[in-house]
Amino acid sequence: MIDIFRKNVIYVICGHYGVGKTNVAVNLALKMKDSDITLIDLDLVNPFFRSADNKEELEEQGIHVITPVFANTNVDIPSVPANINSVFLPGKSAVFDVGGDDAGAVALCGFSQGFLKRGYEMYYVVNMCRPQVENPVDAAQMMYEIEKTSGMKFSAIINNTNLGIETTRDIILSGMEYAKEISRITGLEIAATTVMDTLESQFSPEQKKDMVFIRDITKHIYY
Repeated sequence: MIDIFRKNVIYVICGHYGVGKTNVAVNLALKMKDSDITLIDLDLVNPFFRSADNKEELEEQGIHVITPVFANTNVDIPSVPANINSVFLPGKSAVFDVGGDDAGAVALCGFSQGFLKRGYEMYYVVNMCRPQVENPVDAAQMMYEIEKTSGMKFSAIINNTNLGIETTRDIILSGMEYAKEISRITGLEIAATTVMDTLESQFSPEQKKDMVFIRDITKHIYY
């Protein structure tokens, strides 16, 4: 399993709509909160499920949060704050939570020089339970479209297969096979399988070696 919690790294979290990118990004930031981490909400496409909704909780835990201008207001005009460029300075750690599909990846283009200069790890988040990407071939095609639009290359896959509160052990195990097939098609390594911590007791020590247990932090957004 790849170490996805290294300091002084720029992380970019992308994938299909609804695969759980924001929850992965928020958990990643929380697990790195001792490394002067900044979480950047770059979802300019979907105003309803995004990191901005967790800003207060995250900042209370010492995480810097940069959100789109007008986030959490009655005005929803896609606008990128100028202070994003500060995260590309040497020694900084950052997590970019990017909007879904190739449409969301357009926002990355404006920061191409920063990514190229600093380097980055870009993770493709997959979820077998989401429509349009249930088939590994379709999921791989979506990945290629995001790469083409953003002009950036993915580093690895994060398998975030889940069905919310209805997630079972069997769904997680099926999702791991699904992710392996995407890995085979694309040639990308699986960085980790993320699993809600409430299910941790259902897996053997051997199975847990490939898993990262996370909190369902963003679930309140759905209610």
